[in-house]
Amino acid sequence: MSKDVLRLSQIVGTFGPGAMVDLPDRSVMISGLDNWEMGGRGVFRVIEERRLVELLEQRLQGDPRIAQGKPLSLRTPPIDPGLFGAGPGPGVPATIFPTWFSCDTVEPGSAAGGGADHREGDATRGPRRRRIVQWTNLDPPQRKKYRDDGGKSHEVTPLRFVCGCEHGHLQDIPWRWVVHSEVKCSEPMWLEEAGTSGDPRDTKVVCGCGKSLLLEQLFQAGRLGFCRGERPWIADVDPAGCKDDNGQPTKLRLLTRSATNAYFPQVATVISLPEAEDRLGRIITEHLTDLREVGSAQEVAMARKFNQALRAALESYSDEDVFARVQQLKSGDIASTAPDPRVAEYELLASGRMLIGVDSPDALLHAATLPRSAWDKGGDPLLKGIEALVAVHRLREVVCLYGFTRFESSPPMSDDGLEDIGLAVRGAPLGSNPEWLPAIQQHGEGLFIQIDAGAVETWLDRDKTRSHVKRLMTGFRNWADSKPGVRPRGVVYALLHSLSHALMTEIALDCGYPASALKERVYALPPATPDGPLRCGLLIYTATAGTQGTLGGLVEVADRFSVVLHSALRRLEVCSSDPVCADHDPVTHADDRATHGAACHGCLLIAETSCEARNLFLDRALLVETMAEPGAAFFDLES
Repeated sequence: MSKDVLRLSQIVGTFGPGAMVDLPDRSVMISGLDNWEMGGRGVFRVIEERRLVELLEQRLQGDPRIAQGKPLSLRTPPIDPGLFGAGPGPGVPATIFPTWFSCDTVEPGSAAGGGADHREGDATRGPRRRRIVQWTNLDPPQRKKYRDDGGKSHEVTPLRFVCGCEHGHLQDIPWRWVVHSEVKCSEPMWLEEAGTSGDPRDTKVVCGCGKSLLLEQLFQAGRLGFCRGERPWIADVDPAGCKDDNGQPTKLRLLTRSATNAYFPQVATVISLPEAEDRLGRIITEHLTDLREVGSAQEVAMARKFNQALRAALESYSDEDVFARVQQLKSGDIASTAPDPRVAEYELLASGRMLIGVDSPDALLHAATLPRSAWDKGGDPLLKGIEALVAVHRLREVVCLYGFTRFESSPPMSDDGLEDIGLAVRGAPLGSNPEWLPAIQQHGEGLFIQIDAGAVETWLDRDKTRSHVKRLMTGFRNWADSKPGVRPRGVVYALLHSLSHALMTEIALDCGYPASALKERVYALPPATPDGPLRCGLLIYTATAGTQGTLGGLVEVADRFSVVLHSALRRLEVCSSDPVCADHDPVTHADDRATHGAACHGCLLIAETSCEARNLFLDRALLVETMAEPGAAFFDLES
């Protein structure tokens, strides 16, 4: 595979517009959507997912991340439709960034008396000195080498430091300005390293005029100057400028080019509902005034008889299907039009239907609610808290990239269904005024576990649970207080999230899928009505870009669910980091550790690509008794 090829899932994620990518001989930045090569027949596909489009349009009203007042569409990144023969097909352009380079050759001596002289290439005596040059000074046309005044060519490497701000703006460090301030100087400059670790305290930039700057100084607030709003992926300057929350010019911050905090993609994901379910839901929503009071399928028939518009709209559906969907929408508080797509997904998966969707190769969703005798053959007491198990034989996941942040990732969702779309106010746009967003669709399988709401409420009423929850929620609130505009998750979410991580780890050992291939979708939803039950469930699934989906190993876990659950919970009783892990107190922290109870990399934390909440809000003491916290566990392993 060519080294300059990225998968579609990488473009709609880690290496989206505005991200820096290291190639073998240079660093580039992925260009904005305006420059993508989307012309020509068959270059891209439109992904139809109405719920996701409506969610984005609703949450991004007045936001520069999408064009306002225009219909939004989802498109795949450009793909080769096979019409270009052996030549290059359409692609995603990239621009050179950063534009400052250092020569690989270690020069003799030390600029401006920066250290003792040493022989060329000798990195063991004195500081090592390398010439730094700009892109325009490299040899054309490929610009991969620098030719010095003596005619000697030098290989070059992009400098590893750039600067940016929390609004996503990015630019080269103005090296001459930070070294000389307002004094103009055109003397050559060098990067001088005294140690072997590349630590900023051992590295400085020196100029032939005698001035120098220790890189450690660039971490000082305001040392890099103010942000000008540069957006090199769009090749412009932000027309809104760059101001902080107080209306003052934003100070630039030092950023390592390849650091993980250089690019945090903002991604929205939905699980597609069956097309017929979605269409019927839209029709009933439009006519709900006429159908709200129907109490049976026979009354649906009567409503059709005396309402011509209703009869025409529902002619393709039976009275029984219409009545069942009316009841589902009423109990789910109009799930299909809810702002959080998880509501509609949960209401369908937890509907109790024996067959959900259609069993066909092109179905968006095909699932089956399993009889309890299939997964709880012996009446296992440990499974009393499990309401239902649904084998999702086929599902479609639609993933859309709508922006990105730098320095700090977007806050995770809160319990009331607000996604990070509405909270990430500092997100940067993918283009100048995008009318479409890049998205991919992946097919796979999953296992939906519905938790008994009554068992959860009983567990919450226990005295020891209340005591533990009080301390846990204090930590959650301390964490949220340090992040304006963010609300903490509740303990029900922490319970389900911890169970999801425990099961994902065990399922990976049981079914053969690698743990990094599994994903989660946690449903900790409030009651549909004021006096209704909690809606608790979780979906563990895997998906690939192929249209055929996956191999069925995850669905087969349903037959062994009791064994898998027992093994998953037993592993959590003792952690390899105990007693440190079990004794962790979230109240004493204000960083991300404040969202953890007894949770660490030895027990509950998993790959962040598999976790929907960046490994936050976890506590195994909510699931099983630990050596430090007895009595607060939801599951009783001794029963």
